[in-house]
Amino acid sequence: MRFITTLLALSFLGATAAQAEMNLTSSDLGAGKPMADAQVFNGFGCSGKNISPQLKWSGAPSGTKSFAIMAYDPDAPTGSGWWHWTVFNLPTDATEIATGASGKLPAGAIEGRTDFGSSGYGGACPPEGHGPHRYQFTVYALSVDKLPLDKDAPAAMVGFFARANALDQATIEVTYER
Repeated sequence: MRFITTLLALSFLGATAAQAEMNLTSSDLGAGKPMADAQVFNGFGCSGKNISPQLKWSGAPSGTKSFAIMAYDPDAPTGSGWWHWTVFNLPTDATEIATGASGKLPAGAIEGRTDFGSSGYGGACPPEGHGPHRYQFTVYALSVDKLPLDKDAPAAMVGFFARANALDQATIEVTYER
């Protein structure tokens, strides 16, 4: 019995260590800091540049077959948050995307539909006076080569498939208010 308990404990510790290894950094986003105007939406009363941020990730677990990126505002007053960006079917040799990569991603990568109603990056644009909103940029290491979705897939569907096939993930959270 002690042997089985030890194996279970080691298995659990191994899973925890693997999850802790994936890392996400950005030259455009500072964890816990306000988002720059370059990443703010241009429309809906906002006048940012709407440029997708640079993201770089490392430490994906073995068995990773593709990546997905999702950007989400859990503080939007919708009852379900607001999806700002979904990217999926990024190949395993992609471990970074450049500033402004939306619309110019590696071959085979797909940008799904955001809550703005179109595909591609849609920057921060919370209601005026609503206080600070959190923007969570997450990269998922996936166990499948491709998600069975196209560019018209709504963000919630991309999120469902990304989470269902995630081996690990890493997040940067920034803020923005107006």
